[in-house]
Amino acid sequence: MASISNAFSLSLPCNRIANSSSDFNPITSALSGLDSGEFSPGRVAVSKPSGIGGRICANATPVMDQPVGEKSSGAPTIVEVDLGNRSYPIYIGSGLFDQPELLQKLVYSLRLVFRFSQRSSYLVLMGCSFDRHVHGKKVIVVTNTTIAPLYLDKVVEALTKGNTAVSVEYVILPDGEKFKDMDTLMKVFDKAIESRLDRRCTFVALGGGVIGDMCGFAAASFLRGVNFIQIPTTVMAQVDSSVGGKTGINHPLGKNLIGAFYQPQCVLIDTDTLDTLPDRELASGLAEVIKYGLIRDAEFFEWQEKNMEKLIARNPNALAYAIKRSCENKAEVVSFDEKESGLRATLNLGHTFGHAIETGFGYGQWLHGEAVAAGMVMAVDMSYRLGWIDSSIVKRVDDILLHTKLPTAPPETMTVEMFKSVMAVDKKVADGLLRLILLKGPLGNCVFTGEYDRKALDDTLSAFCKS
Repeated sequence: MASISNAFSLSLPCNRIANSSSDFNPITSALSGLDSGEFSPGRVAVSKPSGIGGRICANATPVMDQPVGEKSSGAPTIVEVDLGNRSYPIYIGSGLFDQPELLQKLVYSLRLVFRFSQRSSYLVLMGCSFDRHVHGKKVIVVTNTTIAPLYLDKVVEALTKGNTAVSVEYVILPDGEKFKDMDTLMKVFDKAIESRLDRRCTFVALGGGVIGDMCGFAAASFLRGVNFIQIPTTVMAQVDSSVGGKTGINHPLGKNLIGAFYQPQCVLIDTDTLDTLPDRELASGLAEVIKYGLIRDAEFFEWQEKNMEKLIARNPNALAYAIKRSCENKAEVVSFDEKESGLRATLNLGHTFGHAIETGFGYGQWLHGEAVAAGMVMAVDMSYRLGWIDSSIVKRVDDILLHTKLPTAPPETMTVEMFKSVMAVDKKVADGLLRLILLKGPLGNCVFTGEYDRKALDDTLSAFCKS
């Protein structure tokens, strides 16, 4: 009988070769349900080549009480986002702006092809590539009026220290969600064109989620795609929007409807930036941290319940751990589903309701995390009405959000019709069917589905809206 063979390729940093395992098996994936009405993360079965690729397994990370202590500068924690030749590191730590070697780091990788047949399997070296996080000699930093006075000089120094060949331009945008639009985006393109940036330039996003999304979309669009680095300065951006390559702007009829998937070269998270973060922004970011526990990491949620006081008090060890664990969860999901065909959509628990609040109530009236918090309560309420979770989960979600001083209901001005009108153009609508992320089963489990009793949605909306 003829030999049956196949091949797949992957890229990995050279320093991982020594960790290769002799028990190297081809990747198999059963992402069932992607084209049907329901997708549940629990239905994913994946075999990963042992020791190669460094994919994060978030649920295998032990959850421990974080000791109270002072922050300490040193080597960063690194979480790898595994996307083949688009893989990149997330550097997490204190004092990283004082470590210019991170942004200027030389990145090198081997390209291997694994071939397998009925008789044998072997690796073939296809090539080795070298580059730096900062490409070329021209950099443009995109930031806003709040962040520029605090960190722009430090970042410029980190980009240029010991490397005088690099020149840095910058553009300072107005601060706020209401400026996440096409008119503001054009200011980035204006500066890039005026500065005669070329295809080897690097765009650097310095700020929160709005800046990261807009800078990333600009990088994806300018000259049909240039290099891009994320330096998030808020909890929201550090645990969510800076990781995974979602970029874009808002439209008056809906949030984040215009954009592209575009991965950064690296993400640099200096936790010292949280020292200047307002309390309201801190709480807003913690909504996304809570989300990870609810949808896929019950142990992490339990840790949050025990340590929320430390997080609110900005204990550096607790914050660093929460950021790391959140990034691990998102990195794992993104590595399986980069462009949100199924599994990645589950990261949007509460976002369909939350985006409706942001759009209907007015961009910037509530912070993103505040809207998501109220949206999560509504999604949990609907899950309970469907009989998919028990009442104890409903109470625990309410309790932890109240403890974090986050909203547990939408603004009083939101009506049922306002919700339905905005949700009708949500990105998760397919063939006219609104699909939602809902909890189902024990804590840490969810589904992405369009198969639910519409009465439950109507009842939830009626319960939270006066009209």
